Amino acid sequence: MHTAYITHPICLKHFMGHHHPEAPSRLRAIDDRLHAAHLYDYLYHHDAPMAHRVHLARVHDTAYIDAIEAAAPYDGLAELDGDTIMCPHTLDAAYHAAGGGVFAVDWIMRGEGKNAFVACRPPGHHATRNQSMGFCLFNNVAVAAAHALEAHQLKRVAIVDFDVHHGNGTEDIFKDDPRVMLVSTFQHPFYPHSGADTVSDHIVNIPLPPMTMGKKYREVFEERAIPALDAYAPEMVFFSAGFDAHREDDMGQLGLVEADYVWITEQVMAIAERHAQGRIVSLLEGGYELSSLGRSVAAHVKALAEL
Repeated sequence: MHTAYITHPICLKHFMGHHHPEAPSRLRAIDDRLHAAHLYDYLYHHDAPMAHRVHLARVHDTAYIDAIEAAAPYDGLAELDGDTIMCPHTLDAAYHAAGGGVFAVDWIMRGEGKNAFVACRPPGHHATRNQSMGFCLFNNVAVAAAHALEAHQLKRVAIVDFDVHHGNGTEDIFKDDPRVMLVSTFQHPFYPHSGADTVSDHIVNIPLPPMTMGKKYREVFEERAIPALDAYAPEMVFFSAGFDAHREDDMGQLGLVEADYVWITEQVMAIAERHAQGRIVSLLEGGYELSSLGRSVAAHVKALAEL
């Protein structure tokens, strides 16, 4: 056993309305599938602690953190933007979602395991330094990556974002920090309508046209992502693990399946073995069709656990 599974019950209480796709049922679908696939007992299980304000302030403006805390309702729902809504439990859930990545980094750096999957919500990769958007309040993967750099003095980390949407918030936070390489594959043109024109040595955006299937995705990933990551030689690798590029998920129009997520995971694991002592932290982002989400996460976690 070398893989941690990190979550927290409060993340089931974050609720944005009865018809909102980013729903508590997402975590239940993942949990159910891990049990059905007989993976649950092969993982180390941990509750995600709350992040501290210092963790968030590494990647978010303090005024923004204050604004999120002030917006938290005592009852009912409070809308931050057209897509992102808070209920009375959201603030605690967001702090635990960010804290899960911090815990995973510390757990791996202590040598207690090689990799971890953080199954928390709300997701994070659309949250910029000072703006919520796209269901995201705090940028969980950015918080975790910054923690690896600042608390553990790593010199280079990489984030691989395979969500159907561009990781615009992560790019916003690290666009001027060459200690972080972001590789983001995403459907284009599509929400959040960013990333296709980026020119950077450490931001590798890979826009994909609608209806890109697994074969073409793998070809492009081999051509652009793997050489860039190998040349960068990260000391820890992070996944922004969104599963809404699955062909059954109508949030987007890409055509990946479980085997493709296994392939992506194994390719990045090989890079982590070459450069980062195998150290990987994967954090849940999107994925809204419950059956394909559960199956895809189980495939991803099984690959991480080398089962």
